[in-house]
Amino acid sequence: MSFSALASTVATTAGRPAAFLAAVGIVLVWAAFGPFYHYSEGWQIVINTGTTIITFLMVFLIQASQNRDGLAIQTKLDEIIRASEARNEFAGIDERLSEEALLQLRHGAAL
Repeated sequence: MSFSALASTVATTAGRPAAFLAAVGIVLVWAAFGPFYHYSEGWQIVINTGTTIITFLMVFLIQASQNRDGLAIQTKLDEIIRASEARNEFAGIDERLSEEALLQLRHGAAL
């Protein structure tokens, strides 16, 4: 499985209600064991470490998925511009332009 496919699968799966319910279930199970472990440091480290690792990895997977989605949307919009009578200078505008340059284009000024 490629990284793109993995990122897409993880992002899609993480956004489902079942994933949220699983996360809530994990937290409830962890909380239920609190009295058994006397709310020890080790008990707290388990949830802190687990959530930190998952969050760290998810940031990269979700960003990869967002990058691909953004590129797909931009490609579709560029094709719509080319196929219509819209101003063709908007096709292929790079999101790396400065905010000032993008605002100039939005208000009709040439770069």
